Amino acid sequence: MKAFLERKGVHISFQAYAITALSYMALGLFASLIIGVIIDTIGNEIPNMPQFLVEVGSYAMEPFVYGGAIAVAVAYGLNAPPLVMFSALFAGAFAADSVGAGPAGSFIAALLAIEFGKLVSKETKIDIIVTPLVTIMVGYFVAVVAGVPIAEFLNGFGQVINWATELRPFTMGIIVAVLMGLALTAPISSVAIAIMLDLNGLAAGAATIGCSAQMVGFAVSSFRENKISGLVSQGIGTSMLQVANIMKNPYILIPPTVAGAVLAPIATVWIQLENNAYGAGMGTSGLVGPIMTLKTMGFTMETFMIIVILLVLAPAIISLLLSEFLRKKGYIKAGDMKLDA
Repeated sequence: MKAFLERKGVHISFQAYAITALSYMALGLFASLIIGVIIDTIGNEIPNMPQFLVEVGSYAMEPFVYGGAIAVAVAYGLNAPPLVMFSALFAGAFAADSVGAGPAGSFIAALLAIEFGKLVSKETKIDIIVTPLVTIMVGYFVAVVAGVPIAEFLNGFGQVINWATELRPFTMGIIVAVLMGLALTAPISSVAIAIMLDLNGLAAGAATIGCSAQMVGFAVSSFRENKISGLVSQGIGTSMLQVANIMKNPYILIPPTVAGAVLAPIATVWIQLENNAYGAGMGTSGLVGPIMTLKTMGFTMETFMIIVILLVLAPAIISLLLSEFLRKKGYIKAGDMKLDA
């Protein structure tokens, strides 16, 4: 059995499902739902923008669109054969649209459909019929049986986090910011987690702080090693680029993590920073976090200044000061945060 699974490319592991598959799910979400939200926001909130942007954005946000995108992205990430990849689109779209299970249901239905599809792929002489048939049917039954309960559980868990943040904004703000920030930097999808848990309000604001602190913090702390290219690739790209360096020297993770923990209670208790699930796990990546904050709290100069200070300037200053301190103490050495060209 082990040899058969290996031959079919089915690797039952935490790495494959919780890291690789979830990370590719985030790409599917970004290529559909999240970019759709951005386009729709631009069309609705910026004066004199062409109205076709609203139509484009709204369509990209449709459940059957982002559900299908999630499925195809996960199939690609798990190296699914072509017939499995194309057929998996049904599982993701059906779970999100017809069943109403949202991104979480799409992910689970697509994941199982893909793995079962891989098992039968090219095992018969009528592969062109058997493989898509198995993939689609497995996706259908998983979506119907498990999609809604899974989505309801994750949404309920997210509501508990939101409730706890409202009740204890100081403590829960720090916890959410640190955990979501670490999830963003680790090879795990923070945006997928935020959307599946339906984070909103203060909890989403805390998550935005933690994620932004990681990105801006690493971008500024590693400027001497990576210059402008590193500033851009980490500041509005992803701090995940530092994972290999973190494995070599975990001390480099301290400055941005502390920055998020320090700023989170300021944001949740005094500033009342809020966001939605789409921006909560993105930080400054593609400027999605700031854009969604503006959409949630309103396009005002006050909100804009809060974003600049809490999501950019403050984490940059705190991270730089801490990283310089650790450099002087010898915990961080020259080249520890150097990115591969």
